[in-house]
Amino acid sequence: MKPPGNGAARLLSGAGLAAALLLPTALPAQAAPPSRVPAADGKKGQELPGMPSALDPEADEVVCTPASRETAKKQDWSRQRLDLDRLHQHSTGAGVTVALIGTGVAPGAAGLKGRVTADGEAADDCVGSGTFLAGLIAGTGGDSPRLAGVSPEAKILALRGTDRRGKASADLVVDALRAATGARAEVIAVAVALPRQDAALSSAVAEARRLGAVVVAAAAPDPPSRGGSDEIPARTYWPAGEPGVLSVADMLPGGVRPDGSLPTYGVDLAAPGAGVVSGGPRGTGHYLGGGVPVATAYAAGAVAAVRAAHPDDSPEDVVRRLTATAYPADIPQLDAYAAVTSVLGEPAGSDGPGDKAGAEPVTVRDTAATDRATGRATLFVLLGSAAVLAVLWAGFALSRARARGWRPAGAAGTTSD
Repeated sequence: MKPPGNGAARLLSGAGLAAALLLPTALPAQAAPPSRVPAADGKKGQELPGMPSALDPEADEVVCTPASRETAKKQDWSRQRLDLDRLHQHSTGAGVTVALIGTGVAPGAAGLKGRVTADGEAADDCVGSGTFLAGLIAGTGGDSPRLAGVSPEAKILALRGTDRRGKASADLVVDALRAATGARAEVIAVAVALPRQDAALSSAVAEARRLGAVVVAAAAPDPPSRGGSDEIPARTYWPAGEPGVLSVADMLPGGVRPDGSLPTYGVDLAAPGAGVVSGGPRGTGHYLGGGVPVATAYAAGAVAAVRAAHPDDSPEDVVRRLTATAYPADIPQLDAYAAVTSVLGEPAGSDGPGDKAGAEPVTVRDTAATDRATGRATLFVLLGSAAVLAVLWAGFALSRARARGWRPAGAAGTTSD
């Protein structure tokens, strides 16, 4: 398949985008201008500050992301897409610990108080992205319960995989993986993607999986800016490319990846990754964020919900639940509610997550229009078949009646005086 092109943005233009209540692309990795959430009725909508995934690496001074003064007024599209209101009736992730490897998490952040373990530098989230992601995984929503995360009763173990500006480091990711494994975290979410594989990283991932953790990782990094990535060849990023790791990419409401996304191989799941609302490390306001780390957080939250609801499932069974119940597309699209509530049979002898080698570069296709057309076609076939049967039956009944001289069937053998 071709790497993602420029058609994604066109699929989400006009009234459909406004109805979905989100922006057409994920936020740039190193800039966070105010972002407007369009209203469903086409009116002006609400403006929220953007949450960056990293700070400007060229700036002489590190300036942390400021507190938001805005509060979201309604539930965003991503939570509706994942059916979180119904999911929480079956699982809230209670008793599960999710290790989040990113920019750190503020332990006292709104909606996360009392459920975050963060030591040393991991408690200093200058960028704000890690706290934003933690809210999507395990936040209660604070004063806005409809903005809760996927598993609002799970616990977060915050670990740094980046420097204070948000630049990923292989050494930090390896150390974080080992710390998460030592803490017996049931889920490990790696919100960063590294361009190279090394022996230490492979060993840390293998050890985490051997001791029972489900490792979820960003399939690719967010590009520094949206656009121009069509010329970048597809490649594998790490640790998403390691065997057994659940590799996650971001998608827009129509099912396509955001325009300008970096092409990659062997993605297992797509999850919402644009126009997503969550909190930050400072204040009680909300931000609008997006990108592959956001999708990874949503998938990790879903894994926590599954582990809480099905504690006897092996890590491989948990991963199979996520992929087998996903909405079918070029990249299967996460369905958190179905993953928790579906009853699965024995696994078929097919390749699963971790069989990354030789896979084709993938993007996500919008299948909604095809689904509607297929449904209409099926209905027309059924109605047409019923009409044909009715005509045939009427013809048969008329011929029999004519043969009886229009007498009732019970009187067919009598004669008149």
